[in-house]
Amino acid sequence: MSEPTDPPPLVPGLPGLGRAPVLVTGGTGTLGTQVVAELVRSQVPARVLTRKASTATGSNQVEGDLATGDGLRDAVADVQAVIHCASNQMHAQQVDVQGTRRLCEALAAVSPNARLVYISIVGCWDNPLSYYQVKADTEAVVTSSGRPHAIVRATQFHELVARLCNGARLGPLGIGLKGLRFASCDTAWVAARLVDVALDDAPPAGPVELAGPETQSARDLAVLTAHVRGRRTPRILPLPPVGGAMKAFAAGSNLPGPGAQRGGRSYAEWLADQPA
Repeated sequence: MSEPTDPPPLVPGLPGLGRAPVLVTGGTGTLGTQVVAELVRSQVPARVLTRKASTATGSNQVEGDLATGDGLRDAVADVQAVIHCASNQMHAQQVDVQGTRRLCEALAAVSPNARLVYISIVGCWDNPLSYYQVKADTEAVVTSSGRPHAIVRATQFHELVARLCNGARLGPLGIGLKGLRFASCDTAWVAARLVDVALDDAPPAGPVELAGPETQSARDLAVLTAHVRGRRTPRILPLPPVGGAMKAFAAGSNLPGPGAQRGGRSYAEWLADQPA
């Protein structure tokens, strides 16, 4: 028999009854929208942190600003977990690094037992690219915060690979970095894994790596994208890697290790499902 203080059991037809919400930062972005959708499918109340709430989306939005800390305590009140997807490349130190520190402080103040799940990038510790270093610095903030937490690192999303393939073109020519490969992944699959990590009884023992099912060269991906899009196959001009970041990519710093979880739709499957 349930104790009086226990939450009521879930009732069919009343999704989320008795469950504490999960806060999603960056919940209107490419990955965040998929995380919110996965929480809804899992019948877990989703709360979305946004700087300006809007009723148009139909989601449970709360106003808060990682850059200033305004509203964060109210946003994390009574949550069971936070899935932290928010990022801002233009203001990375203020939003990603310092904003994550503010988020940890808010959790410590009002929801000390809530788990913080941070989405990072595979290879961020092995590449001097400035944004990757921001991701590594933010990981350090999370792990040193004393909060219950999990670090999940993903490879590049299919959406990014598609943009790169569409953007690195000069008419019939394509531009590619010699040696560059991707094991890009499906954001819907990553979202499902993030929700699993957030709701598991215990956090993983260490960082979790996620990657797509295939590893392909940038050239093969460019040819595949052109074929699916009905364009002429570009002639790829391979460029030698110049600088530390490009050399790291060419050496495979963005590729998953042997212990990575691999799954989700392949790039070809994902691309075939996208509107023309």
